[in-house]
Amino acid sequence: MLRNLVRFHNCLGHAFSPPTVCPRGQMFKLLPLLSVNSKSYSIITERKKFYEDVSISHGEGGMFEINLDRRKLKTPGGKLFTAPNEALAIAVANEWDTQKDMLKFYSMHMTTLCNTALDNPTFRSKDQMITAALKYLETDTLCYRVEEPPSLVELQNNEWDPVLNWIEDRYNVVIGSSTSILGPEIPQATMDTFRQHLGSYNFWSLTGLEYVITQLRSVVLAFALIDKHITVEQAVLLSRLEEEFQIGHWGNVEWAHDVDLYDLRSRTAAGALFVHFSSESSTVKRKLMQE
Repeated sequence: MLRNLVRFHNCLGHAFSPPTVCPRGQMFKLLPLLSVNSKSYSIITERKKFYEDVSISHGEGGMFEINLDRRKLKTPGGKLFTAPNEALAIAVANEWDTQKDMLKFYSMHMTTLCNTALDNPTFRSKDQMITAALKYLETDTLCYRVEEPPSLVELQNNEWDPVLNWIEDRYNVVIGSSTSILGPEIPQATMDTFRQHLGSYNFWSLTGLEYVITQLRSVVLAFALIDKHITVEQAVLLSRLEEEFQIGHWGNVEWAHDVDLYDLRSRTAAGALFVHFSSESSTVKRKLMQE
């Protein structure tokens, strides 16, 4: 069933975009910064476009800056907006360059994640971020199984077990699944292995990975996605398996389901791209903007 869903949704195209943010400074009104752990929305979601050209320039310490006409982009916290490499800078610049007459801040997800990494509004350390991410392993979507109806039980086993088996083999850990409301008891050795693995990410990449985990409500799916074992479309549909099952039986409000699905796919895709881009150390050998 899921494979058919994947094929169906693949025909509808791909979406790449996560949360909501709006930089400020002289150019912007102050907006509340979105945390990757909260689902809140800015009061101002759109604004009339005020610039013509977007460009990238080299900053101090090998960082890259984004310029709107001749003005430098800043974070909601008032810091100079900088990206650690050209690949991520290009992704952010592209978000600003593709805006039309109105700036739709809710679609500028790479910008949001960069702002979160730069401002760190909750003042969290890497250890705190890792601990928060691992909390999702205790309630991982793939670990909670139903006992009925039989068709849903079979669907969960057929679609979730291969991914669960993959991650256990990949990291030499034990996770398991359970029909209990408490979920499976995760061995301490498994938690230690994943803590060590998460610790190998830099602060920026960890910001993106934690965001993907929260979107999918699953450490297992997030790791499988970042390792390119599954696609964004598969990760999203696997995270919504029970909902898709119910829709297959009872139908749905088409527009509401589609908007929710595409939004989740967009945010998840952007988070995954952010992880890869923020880990990129090489320079992109091409010009971004043509004058």
